[in-house]
Amino acid sequence: MRHLGAQNLHPEKNGAYTGEISAEMLRALFATHVIVGHSERRTYFGETDAFINKKVLTSLANQLKPILCVGENLAERENGSTLAVVQRHVEGG
Repeated sequence: MRHLGAQNLHPEKNGAYTGEISAEMLRALFATHVIVGHSERRTYFGETDAFINKKVLTSLANQLKPILCVGENLAERENGSTLAVVQRHVEGG
């Protein structure tokens, strides 16, 4: 059996979110998995743990298996806060 996944989703069902894709759209394409919490989305788009949690909950509510990305950036690694960052991402996600 093959599975189709997506790199992201928007937690809202619909609205003016140009460039985003909803869980319903992914399910219509028979997607089964979605990746959320990318470091790039956290950094460049300011996605917080709370927003990523909405994505996780939306994924689950729409029968999508979320793949939660966690991890520190270079500055956090260099100052020794890797475990604290990963814990925050896991608990927040």
